[in-house]
Amino acid sequence: MSDIEIARAARKLPISEVGAKLGIGYDDLVPYGHDKAKISAAFLASLQGRPDGRLILVTAINPTPAGEGKTTTTVGLVDGLNRIGRNAVVCVREPSLGPCFGIKGGAAGGGHAQVVPMEDINLHFTGDFHAITSAHNLLAAMIDNHIYWGNEQDLDTRRITWRRVVDMNDRALRSIVGALGGAKNGFPRETGFDITVASEVMAILCLATDIVDLEQRLGGIVIGYRRDKTPVFARDIKADGAMAVLLKDAMQPNLVQTLENNPALVHGGPFANIAHGCNSVVATKAALKLADYVVTEAGFGADLGAEKFFDIKCRKA
Repeated sequence: MSDIEIARAARKLPISEVGAKLGIGYDDLVPYGHDKAKISAAFLASLQGRPDGRLILVTAINPTPAGEGKTTTTVGLVDGLNRIGRNAVVCVREPSLGPCFGIKGGAAGGGHAQVVPMEDINLHFTGDFHAITSAHNLLAAMIDNHIYWGNEQDLDTRRITWRRVVDMNDRALRSIVGALGGAKNGFPRETGFDITVASEVMAILCLATDIVDLEQRLGGIVIGYRRDKTPVFARDIKADGAMAVLLKDAMQPNLVQTLENNPALVHGGPFANIAHGCNSVVATKAALKLADYVVTEAGFGADLGAEKFFDIKCRKA
């Protein structure tokens, strides 16, 4: 059987029963259908003071274009630990649509070591990436609007560093000229699109510990430079609050299950080559409070994702 056939044949538990394995009540879940849910911010706050479990990292040698198998190993290890009576939970990143429709494919494991619902996880899931895309592009729109209405911050249009994002591999949008069509559309300038998982907003969401921390970090984004070469921040054009509001639901970790009905937290997905390549701090900290063993992964090989896991992620989580 193929991966997708195995996933479709799986007998999934209602998400409330999966949450109950971790001691999460039904009222503390925000269901997205029958088989996936978010864990409420109020419940996460109530976990403070509990002892932490043990955090296990799965890494690998330099990966192939199709991946190396870290997610498959991570899921399989958690299923194995639960099979021998240990309380273990999966903590992995959300897949990006770009690689999903590219040569690499999905990122929900493989064979009988998968997280499900696999198709939902690989596609829109709970909308986190759409929220990140919206928050990122809101800032881009506010930059252009700020310039159009007088440029109070004296932004040098030649030195604006904030581009737009879309969660797709679209090479035609990598470098473009925006604001064409006349004076009413603003001032034409060179810009472009990156992929959503390469957004600084993605990295910030995965390092933030709560919504207040998230807003402060968003405000510190450098959007460009003035003519005197001093930086302009997102807070300078009052974008931080609006961006945080768009991300308030995306800050809540997603709960799903493995093929053996063990809990899995799938949340965030920054690239390891330009960010730290680990799932969210919020999800990892929650998992450590809820389980004895938390098995996670870090992007690419030991020389990249694993080093950033030790240097960045461990210091936060």
